[in-house]
This record gives sequence, C-alpha cells and structure tokens, in this order.
Amino acid sequence: MRLGIFARTFNRPGLAATLEAVAGTGLRVMQFNLALTGGPSLPDAIPAELAARVRAEATGWGLEIAAVSGTCNMAHPDPDVREDGLRRLGVLVAAAPALGTRIVTLCTGTRDRTDPWRHHPDNGTPQAWRDMRASIEAAVRVAEAHDVTLAFEPEHHNVVDCAAAGRRLLDELGSPHLRVVIDPANLFTGPDLDRQGDTLREAFELLGDDVVLAHAKDVRRDGTVVAAGRGELDHGLYVGLLASTGRDAPLILHGLTEDAVPASVAFLRATTER
Repeated sequence: MRLGIFARTFNRPGLAATLEAVAGTGLRVMQFNLALTGGPSLPDAIPAELAARVRAEATGWGLEIAAVSGTCNMAHPDPDVREDGLRRLGVLVAAAPALGTRIVTLCTGTRDRTDPWRHHPDNGTPQAWRDMRASIEAAVRVAEAHDVTLAFEPEHHNVVDCAAAGRRLLDELGSPHLRVVIDPANLFTGPDLDRQGDTLREAFELLGDDVVLAHAKDVRRDGTVVAAGRGELDHGLYVGLLASTGRDAPLILHGLTEDAVPASVAFLRATTER
C-alpha cells in the first residue's frame, strides 16, 4: 500500500523547502495544495509556467502528486459564493493534468457561512442537498471535459455526512469522473466509535468500488481528532478493508503536526505490513 502525506503538513518558506521536507519523511506520495506556491488554494488563474514548475520540482524530489486539494463550499447558502468557488475550482481542474495529477479532492460543504467543515442544522434539508448536488454536477461537467476525477469526502459535518449519502450522490450523478475520498475519522463524532466496525464495513460496502484516495488520521471518544495511531480508530480493520477493494488508492496522512509525522508514519507502515 502506497503511503503519503498532505504536503501542507510542513510550513516552509517556499515550495522547494516544503517538498524537501516531504521527501525527508521517506514517503513518495503527497496530496498537494496550490497554497504552497504562495497564493490561495483556489486561485483565479494558474499560469502554465507555475504548473510546470510544481510538476518539475515534485519530480525532482521523487514525489508523486496523488491529488490536489480543491475544497470550496459546495452547499454555501449564498449562490454567489457557490458560483465563485465553482469558477475557481474549474481553473484548478483545468490545470490538474499539467500539475501531474488527474484527481482533485472536494468536500460537499455545509450551510455554515464561514467554515466549510462546520456542521449546520440546515445541512439535512432538501434545499441544501439540491444546492450541493447542482454545484457538484457543474464541477463534474468541467472535470469530464479535462478527463479529471473529482473525489468528494463523506464527512459528518457536511451535507454528505455518511456513506449512505455518498452512495446516493454517486448514483444520482452517475459519472465515472466523480469518485470518493475515504476518511474513517470523519465518519465518527467520537462516542459512536463503539459501532465503528459496522460503520466501516458499511462504508466500504457502499463506497469501496469508488474509492480513489484514502486519508489517515485518528479520533478519540471525546471527538478530538489526532494523528494516526494516537486515537481509538481501528486502523487494522480500516487498512484491511481498503486493501480488499483492490483499487491501490494511496493512503495519505493528514490532520497532524509536523512533530507527530515520524510516529504516525511508523504506525501506518507497521499496520499496512501486518
């Protein structure tokens, strides 16, 4: 199983120094973010020379860009905000192949106006679903035009808050250019870890054939998100279910501080080699 890491885990002055830090972990796969080039994650424009430089520098450090982050709030209650996010996302999707990847990651968003990962009581309303679906459907059309795959992540604070909702979205849109990022820590609030075996098995039963990227972090029973290996998530079960899909989805560390990286890398290597 290929292990990787969010490149943004490392706070360095410049792209080259960041990529050097990523390579220093011994990992050769990363999820990239355009913010590491000094601008926003979703810029207004991505010059061809910038995309070429990112790809060349990653290759120079022996790093594969498994995916690039394209998060915007697909369910924001303000249609102008959704439209602006989609426009910027389209810029990233068009540039993704030049960056060296054909996977752009998404979240499905929330009705919260300020934080795309904060739960809102209106997330479960039919209107929230309609707005989110329309946003993702528009993004998928752009992805199809550029032969790029969009990968959304079921997350309990978002409109697509569980595996069943993820399956519903996949079935409603029916595009081979829409797939899934799986992150089991985002399927739990903490206390429900007692049922994690059933929840994980259901998630892979519903979504396993569509997983193109996997995330690795951990969660405790009080709901605190921590580095992989420091919580109570059953990573042995998770890794086994991920391997059973046969899809070779990279397993990407995130949600951790730089000082926690060596221990989490060692933990995941031990888990995947059992």
